[in-house]
Amino acid sequence: MKNFYKILLKPLLTEKAVDMKDDSGYYAFIVDKRANKREIAESVENVFDVKVEKVRVVNVHPKPRRYGRFEGKKSGYKKAYVKLREGEKKIEYFENI
Repeated sequence: MKNFYKILLKPLLTEKAVDMKDDSGYYAFIVDKRANKREIAESVENVFDVKVEKVRVVNVHPKPRRYGRFEGKKSGYKKAYVKLREGEKKIEYFENI
């Protein structure tokens, strides 16, 4: 996987992720399921022009869902928490809204 924009799918904008960004400096992204920590760090460094200190990865498993008698599953995904090095500029993806 070399295309950096295919590894980082979108930023995760939940209440917990925004609090983590403000409190501890971790940025949350939804990433490709096949990406590893090294590829995620390289993608963030190239796309946002920052240096990455640490990457933590979580696999979110699919959840079963029901609608009446129909059963299915909500798709699972992989999310990554990325911490930047001290003194790096902040990543701004929705600061102007």
